[in-house]
Parts: sequence; C-alpha cells; structure tokens
Amino acid sequence: MTDTTLESILRRDRYAVMAALVLLTVLAWAYVLWLAKHMNMPDPSMSGMDMGMGAMAPQVRPWSIPDLLFSFTMWSVMMAGMMLPSVAPVILLYVVVGRQAEALQKPLAATGWFAGGYLLAWTGFSLLATLLQAVLNQATLLTPALASTNNILGGIILIVAGLYQWTSLKDRCLANCRAPLFFIQRHGGFKRRALPSLGLGLQHGLYCIGCCWALMLLLFVGGVMNIAWIAGIAAVVLLEKIMTDGQNVSRVIGLGLIVGGVTLALQHLPM
Repeated sequence: MTDTTLESILRRDRYAVMAALVLLTVLAWAYVLWLAKHMNMPDPSMSGMDMGMGAMAPQVRPWSIPDLLFSFTMWSVMMAGMMLPSVAPVILLYVVVGRQAEALQKPLAATGWFAGGYLLAWTGFSLLATLLQAVLNQATLLTPALASTNNILGGIILIVAGLYQWTSLKDRCLANCRAPLFFIQRHGGFKRRALPSLGLGLQHGLYCIGCCWALMLLLFVGGVMNIAWIAGIAAVVLLEKIMTDGQNVSRVIGLGLIVGGVTLALQHLPM
C-alpha cells in the first residue's frame, strides 16, 4: 500500500467515524429535547408516557421496574449525548492507529470495541444516577424538572462539585482524559483482541467519570431536564479537555461553584 493510498483511506475512515459520532450525538440530544418537551404532558393515556412521566414526577411512592428502566434509559442516552464529543479525539486516534496497523498486517481490534467500553462505563454511571434520582424522589427533594427543591441541598452540591475541581484526583483523571496517547501507552498500548480493547475503553471511561462525576451532580441543581443546564455542563466538560490550560479552567470553574453554593445556601438558611 502506497503512502498516498493509505492517507486516502485514513481520511475516509476519519470522516466515516466522525459522521457516526455526530449522528449518535444528534440522536441522543434529539431524544433529550423530546423528553424535556413532553415530560409534563398532561395526557397520561399516551402509550408508555404515564410510566415515564411518573418516574420523573416527585411522587412519594415506591418506584416500579418500568420507572427505573425509563430513568435509566434517560440517563444513559443523555450521558452519551454529553460525552461523545469529548471522547471523539481518542476514538479518531484509535481509528488512525488501527488502519496503520492493518497496513502493516498487524490488525487491531475494531474501534467499536474501544468506544463500546467507554460507553459501558458511562452506562454504569447512569445506573448510579438513576438510583440517586429514586432516593431524592422518595424524599420529595426533586421538582418535576428533576431540580432540587431544597436550596441548601443545592448549595451543598455546588460546594462539593467546586471543591472536587481542586483535588489531585480530579487533576489525575483530567490528565488522562486530555492526553489520550499517554493514557493508551500507560495501559499497555493499543489492543489486538476485542475484549482487551473493550477493557481499555472501559478504563478510559472510568477516568472520564472520575473527572466529571461531580459536574454531573450539578444536573440535580439546575434540573436534569433543563436543556440549557445540560448544554452548559457538557460545554464545561469539553473545555476542560480541549483547552491548553484545562487544569486552571477547572479550578476557576470550581471557585465559581463554591461561591455560588455558599451564596445559595446562606440565602435560604432559616433566620
């Protein structure tokens, strides 16, 4: 294979994978937008809608299996929509190296295994978020838009998220997310078999969760179904990973969250 041919194939592969990532992201955001629009629909006779909206309304009743499944689906799709743009550079790197390895007759596992492992990690996070939502729902601490009804609780979440932005664990996880090649080399390099590649993607997803879990908790402050809030958090996650001074960006954001949390909590303390 000539260099020109390989370059042409690499360009084609990158475009194809980028198109797939864009399509998945658009579909995920379309679902979230549809859900945000219909979550307060007054007609419960629509098929499946009574079940789903019940899961998101602050009713004091035990959740059923359909409630849990609905909310789990909501979280999983939303996490995919928020996180796929930030993982795109790693996936594209995997595509390029995989094609080059194939040209050298040393093929790697398909990129989909790595991407699948990454999404698997966030699916696990979505399960935990669903369970947290159920607990808050039972305690009547959520509005119909899934925002905190208690401003002191909201302030505490802001402060916790802000403090975490300054921790060494946040810095370590962010470093692995910002330098995909460094991460892959530290974990044994690119994998030739499917399951190790899936495991590599899972590890990268866990680092990403370690970087972003506290920011995701902010959804319970501004509203899990608040589109502007969701987009804002997704933008912060992306900026932390792509900006040259991402660590200081995190700390500035953390300081702002701390100030906002203290202000919110103090304003609503009983006098």
